[in-house]
Amino acid sequence: MVRSLSAVAIVVIAAIIAQVVSRRRRLDPPTQPKRELPTQLDRGDFQDADVPWLVVVFTSATCSTCADVIAKAEVLRSRDVSVVSVSFQDAKETHARYAIDAVPCLVIADADGVVRTGFLGPVTATDLWAAVAECRQPGSIERDGHCEH
Repeated sequence: MVRSLSAVAIVVIAAIIAQVVSRRRRLDPPTQPKRELPTQLDRGDFQDADVPWLVVVFTSATCSTCADVIAKAEVLRSRDVSVVSVSFQDAKETHARYAIDAVPCLVIADADGVVRTGFLGPVTATDLWAAVAECRQPGSIERDGHCEH
């Protein structure tokens, strides 16, 4: 009888230990994409590094929205604004360097490479052009029906 009770106690203890161990073995949930804009660019990584403003559109050949964002950004090209498209398929190392995990990702950087603003996903031409205008001349966009400048 004592042997039977000892055996049952050992089995119960083993079952409890197995449950505790299995709870500790649970895998962490999969990591979630950050979907954040880079905050700084090395202007040397992009063409026209000497132009005061840089608009970079990180894209992918499999992205249906990217071509539209590139077309809207291209209109901004001038002697003071460089527009660069960086395709994932052509520049995987650049996407990795700036931790780009979602496209289209558009950033507007100043002469020092500081990202002043940007957009993830689709963007309207009005919002994009206003953002560049505001970066180039703060206070130039209208708010509440009046210009802050």
